[in-house]
Amino acid sequence: MGKGVYISKTVAVALVVVAIAAVSTIIALSVVYAQEKSKNEATPPTTTGPTIIATTTGPTVMTTTPSTPKEPWQSYRLPDSLAPVSYNVTLWPRLEINKDGLFIFTGNCTVVFRCVKETDLIIIHSNKLNLTTFNGHHAKLRGLNGATAPGMKLTWLEVPTQYLVVQLYGLLQADSMYELYTDFVGELADDLGGFYRSEYTEDGVNKVLATTQMQPTDARKAFPCFDEPAMKAVFHINLIHPNNTKALSNGMNYGNINVDGQDLHYTTFEPTEIMSTYLLAFVVCDFEFIGTGPGADVMIRIWARRKAIEEKQGDYALEKTGPILAFFEDYYNSPYPLKKSDQIALPDFSAGAMENWGLITYRETALLYNPGVSSNGDKEWVATVISHELAHMWFGNLVTMRWWNDLWLNEGFATYVSYLGANYTEPTWTMPDLIVLNEIVGVMGVDALASSHPLSSKVEDIQKPEDISQLFDSITYSKGAAVLRMLSSFITEDVFSKGLHSYLEEFKYNTTIYKDLWRHLQMEVDKAGIMLPFPIEDIMNRWILQMGFPVITINTQTGKITQKHFLLDPDSVVETPSEFDYKWFVPVTWIKTGGAEQHYWLTDTEATNANVTFGINDWLVANIDMKGFYRVNYDPENWDRLLAKLSSRHQDIPIINRMQIIDDAFNLARAKLVNTTLALMTTKFLNKEFEYMPWQAASRNLDYFFLMFDRTEVYGPMQAYIKKQVTPLFMHFREMTENWTQIPEKHTDQYNQVNAISLACSAGVAACEELTTGWFRQWMNNPSNNTINPNLKSTVYCNGIAAGGVAEWDFAWRMYKNVTIASEADKLMYGLSCSTQPWLLNRYLDYCLDPEKIRKQDATSVIISIASNPIGQALAWDFIRAKWDLIVNDYGGGSFSFGGLISGVTKRFSSEFEYKQLLRFKEDHAGHLGSAAAALEQALERTKANMNWVAMNKEMVLEWFTSESSITA
Repeated sequence: MGKGVYISKTVAVALVVVAIAAVSTIIALSVVYAQEKSKNEATPPTTTGPTIIATTTGPTVMTTTPSTPKEPWQSYRLPDSLAPVSYNVTLWPRLEINKDGLFIFTGNCTVVFRCVKETDLIIIHSNKLNLTTFNGHHAKLRGLNGATAPGMKLTWLEVPTQYLVVQLYGLLQADSMYELYTDFVGELADDLGGFYRSEYTEDGVNKVLATTQMQPTDARKAFPCFDEPAMKAVFHINLIHPNNTKALSNGMNYGNINVDGQDLHYTTFEPTEIMSTYLLAFVVCDFEFIGTGPGADVMIRIWARRKAIEEKQGDYALEKTGPILAFFEDYYNSPYPLKKSDQIALPDFSAGAMENWGLITYRETALLYNPGVSSNGDKEWVATVISHELAHMWFGNLVTMRWWNDLWLNEGFATYVSYLGANYTEPTWTMPDLIVLNEIVGVMGVDALASSHPLSSKVEDIQKPEDISQLFDSITYSKGAAVLRMLSSFITEDVFSKGLHSYLEEFKYNTTIYKDLWRHLQMEVDKAGIMLPFPIEDIMNRWILQMGFPVITINTQTGKITQKHFLLDPDSVVETPSEFDYKWFVPVTWIKTGGAEQHYWLTDTEATNANVTFGINDWLVANIDMKGFYRVNYDPENWDRLLAKLSSRHQDIPIINRMQIIDDAFNLARAKLVNTTLALMTTKFLNKEFEYMPWQAASRNLDYFFLMFDRTEVYGPMQAYIKKQVTPLFMHFREMTENWTQIPEKHTDQYNQVNAISLACSAGVAACEELTTGWFRQWMNNPSNNTINPNLKSTVYCNGIAAGGVAEWDFAWRMYKNVTIASEADKLMYGLSCSTQPWLLNRYLDYCLDPEKIRKQDATSVIISIASNPIGQALAWDFIRAKWDLIVNDYGGGSFSFGGLISGVTKRFSSEFEYKQLLRFKEDHAGHLGSAAAALEQALERTKANMNWVAMNKEMVLEWFTSESSITA
């Protein structure tokens, strides 16, 4: 166990008694909440000075006083003069609406802090909390251990920077300890951020629970705190809650007593380890759990709605959590730091999951699995998300990034090793291979834009909450995983894990920057005698401090190897300077004609290596298993030989590299580095290919052609070609599954069966259309007996609804409203977006902003799904433009991924008219785009690139598809 701060049972009981005495104060606070709700609105002050909350005998009145610009409270970063030591927080969420139509919570917080530097100012985060005043001030201050607290001169809430500011008459003394006490009331809103409420229906009864999502900057919405990751402290959490509910938090529950005269419990928790505010969690609910038996080294519990537990939806998570924890203990060579691992599935949750230390919160689809209803994709998602969150228990929680500019280190690392943890517990799934499809090739499309950003930002560039929120993107997660996977590959996984161990040992319960990790990995590299061309820091800084990645061009005739910054649109202008001039130190690997893997470090713009040349019958493929984060181009002769090999005996090329050849060729064509017909020719062998990864790469890349051309005359010949190529795959799986009555054994075969049916139906294979519409019709005729294979449900629902009308749509909507399994709800929500009736899609869009119909957490994905439908794209774009202010105001608290929304709705844009619409949208909402600002710049760049690509390639593509679709196989 890691070190911690604990208190005795006797002291704990004493604390409970003292805390209960505060309950009456907390109750009184709720009475005035309706009058003070106006203070919750984060309205900037009308002057440049701080906002002062002046207390009167009536309702609280907000006034302002002038102040000098650039005062400490106008900075978004806390001063370095104070350091928290511990918090004692008592919270009471009201799970019933009050007479003013509000859900609220009341509470108090005592924070003990040490003065690091003399100061007459206390600045602490507080957002949307109504603070009780004491003699005209918003807090009480006292000295500890003999220190004397100066008197309070002035206190106010600085709304723009989300601070409570306390000005003192005298100085706090360095190395002295002090205690700040606050009482407060907040709204238990449904905004999915801070301390919020989630509602659901069970057995016809509407239920309310209270839960949290603090990351990145919403702990300050739950109680006043020093809300930065480096401000670690110990937390003593106490929760007041109805007798028929349970209370959970990071620590073990060790006190639960009745509150005299009320139907309430007062639950206390063991102090946490030293940790950051963003990792705090507390939940009040009436959930049930399943867990490990007595005597387990770590108590593991899976919490969920009572029905979900009764239906054994938590069993898979419980089965896998223990082994994954054991894997990481071995991988890090470090014991799990806590006594327990609670994991809870929430009906409303903005992210996939959150790694709160000891109480991990999940969206239901990321923790619950029902074998009879959920697909293999659902099962993989549960395994990888659990693995991702458990990886954080050490990397992120035990050792934390000092500031959010290094978020990539937390999330990129957890994303990478989540595949290792899932692979340990599901070894037949080939998870280390699937990371290439799931993470790497997708993020390459984003990182190939001139508007991308480096993995590690400068501290001064990440200041405001919206700056931080923008970092939660695919670059941070997926590119972070890709470059760490590459690093692990060239120093070996064994050396990588040993470096992690020494890193965790040195910095446990502390914070770091990325250079600390490089230093520890370098130490292990030196011990192992691994020869690198430069120190790890020099190599890796080129991958994390500049955006993008290179395309490596290998000329097998001359042996020349070159690198160049890869841009999807070669005409785009890179305005972001790089100290490395967009050059990388690249670990190049290749095989020749099926021989042994060879390695070479490209450390300059170009070099010559005779080992990449070969004889007349040889071929070469580079970047083996796509371990390197780069694309590969070849001389025309080698491309011809690779195409010939794919045509004659494709199995000689590794599966991942067959996928890579397709993906590289299509992206090189978009970048005008090879002809588009070359890219299309890499798909010709697919009529003999039955593996998932090459088919998935082809499907994704051809999807771009559909996005660009499905409203043009190219569509018909393109569909005919796909039909010719996919029919053998469709027949292969019909035979393998004995006419669709069996499920393929192999994990990736199950995925490829979905590809076969989905592509065959979209290409107009008559047998496929009859199959899927028949299955859907059978279900409509017998709604209580859904016999559709769970793996195929998304495809069947989509095709059944697309082929039908209002009857099919309304049937699926009724099924969605009655479903109790979140993964099934997701499939139905997707299927409903496939309608070909514009009025139904418009109605569905309206439903997205009605939380009674579509949960706030799901609104983004539904709008994007509708936009992916050719008929729905323009409708969705018109909808978000018309509703943008409403979306930002009502859905801006964590429930919406604004960047994902903009990206998803605009991915089909390829005309001058659409580009001008985007520019107009940017102008109309300047200053109000928040976390969507970067995504909008990427959408503008992507649209311009699409316009240029279509203009250059349309006639050529039409001719190629027309020619190939007419050739008899």
